[in-house]
Amino acid sequence: MTETEIKEVVRKVLSQQGLSANISDNKKIIPIEASARHVHLTEEAVKKLFGEVVKLKNKRNLSQPGEFLSEQRVKLVTAKGEITNVAILGPERKAVQVELSMTDCIKLGIKAPVNLSGNLKGAGDVLIVGENGIFEAKGSVIVAQNHIHMTPSDATSFDVKNGDVVRVALDSARPLTFDKVFVRVNSNFSLAMHIDFDEANACTLGKDATGRLLKK
Repeated sequence: MTETEIKEVVRKVLSQQGLSANISDNKKIIPIEASARHVHLTEEAVKKLFGEVVKLKNKRNLSQPGEFLSEQRVKLVTAKGEITNVAILGPERKAVQVELSMTDCIKLGIKAPVNLSGNLKGAGDVLIVGENGIFEAKGSVIVAQNHIHMTPSDATSFDVKNGDVVRVALDSARPLTFDKVFVRVNSNFSLAMHIDFDEANACTLGKDATGRLLKK
């Protein structure tokens, strides 16, 4: 078969599944990043955990502009268990947010909703333990809904808008298609899809992994 014939067969298969993809269009390709468990802290929480004059220290910049991995770490504790060496992402935010995988939540005995980052409706409770104190983080634990960060220019290229829900097919050792991926558009973002470690393990996500945006 010629390359053109192969592409046509693939298009027909995708169409039968209710999907669509532009095989020759590299603009449909999205970098995929696995987001490990982490916390976002307020200035109040940082002071309570590490001391009055302490600020979060930048250890390494992250892919999203302005965000960084802090040098400080915390412990998460519940009546059923604990997880140590949990990353803190900076800078400080207006609300404390703890993002865990569903596996983490089971270990800690926390009932947490699958929410987009920033949505704490129905969020679970946990104790955050730092070097200098403990912060009672009520209504702070979520399992982060997978999502795509993109700029307005990216959104135009992908023909989507903020709040759209799309499908993304991952190119990995165990190919997997995510059917409910939220698009988040902001001029300060950098193009990337974020999934948690449970999802990354399910598809055997490798280094420099990518996904293909499919029809909404």
